[in-house]
Amino acid sequence: MENSAACPIPLLLLFFFMFFTIYLVAYFIVFRNWSPNIRPESSSCFISLAHGTPAVLLSTFSILADSNRGFASPNTDPQNLVLDFSIAYFLMDLLHYIVFFPKDVLFIAHHLATLFVFVTCRYLVSHGAYAILVLLILAELTSACQNAWTLANARKNDVAFAAKLYGLLSPPFYTVYSIVRGLVGPYFLYEMFAFYVSGAAKSVIPKWVWVSWIVVVLTAISVSILWVSNLWVELYRDRTGKLEKKIR
Repeated sequence: MENSAACPIPLLLLFFFMFFTIYLVAYFIVFRNWSPNIRPESSSCFISLAHGTPAVLLSTFSILADSNRGFASPNTDPQNLVLDFSIAYFLMDLLHYIVFFPKDVLFIAHHLATLFVFVTCRYLVSHGAYAILVLLILAELTSACQNAWTLANARKNDVAFAAKLYGLLSPPFYTVYSIVRGLVGPYFLYEMFAFYVSGAAKSVIPKWVWVSWIVVVLTAISVSILWVSNLWVELYRDRTGKLEKKIR
């Protein structure tokens, strides 16, 4: 069922207020005893946990429930709900970066670009949610593990359990992340590009919109591959260094 644009803003505001509340709970209660230097980023991880896995589940349900799903299919009500849910999260996390890390241009640009994709899909063209939500699933599939890894990394130097958890999570997290971002993501993006460049969606999604989507996603995937590649290099150096110490 195609969604009417009736009353979308209150739902979006409700989701934003929810993430804002979760952030405050994390900052002032959950991480109140943590160092002020890592409390903001830890609170960001907390709202990411509240967004990532639910977004994957909701996206999967909304896609499977749409018998007419496709790259140019009209957005359904469940799909628009997920888009609003994710728009609210990225707005809240964008606010977090503007307040605490205004010089972190890369993440701010990433969030703005992601919001552009979600907002244009949700409110401008009202088509193509299938493609955007599949990409969202791929992006958030490793969210729970990544946030646990990030939190462990923040405390690994002063908490033994955090150091152990960080070492335990790193190889499987890097592996799954590499497969999703380095193989599955690029393949789906190619399928998406091939469909749109054929002109099959020109009546419902303007060229400048889908080209912008492709550019944003391609850039995000490229940065992700570079990021995880650096992590693999660091892991190799760390494990090699520990092995050399044992040998000596």
